Amino acid sequence: MKKEVVASDYGSMSDQDNAKRFLTDYFADIPILAKIAGCESHNRQFNSSGSVIRGEVNHYDVGLMQVNELYHLDTAEKLGYDIYSPDGNVAYGRYLYGKFGTQPWASSKACWGKYDTGSDVAINK
Repeated sequence: MKKEVVASDYGSMSDQDNAKRFLTDYFADIPILAKIAGCESHNRQFNSSGSVIRGEVNHYDVGLMQVNELYHLDTAEKLGYDIYSPDGNVAYGRYLYGKFGTQPWASSKACWGKYDTGSDVAINK
């Protein structure tokens, strides 16, 4: 049986190395999402004071996957995902990818696009 990947097994999610290991393991089946998270959040869920990181361009983008609160908080909560926690943030990122492919992170494609294999087409389009 495959072991569940949870952030608490990796140490502080304000540490980029810990978060990168977590993301690599969590998204082992969809490695482009680990690359996207690196570009979006610089592999951090929290800043050094323990607050969830927010987007530099859009303050409503939060966490590892920079999930936008205005567009996604209600849906995330209805699905049981806490986008302010590392586990909930990446789980919702996986959900978004399943519905829309890499489109929700198109604004950072200049960063992660070089890793795009072209296999990340939205499942439900």
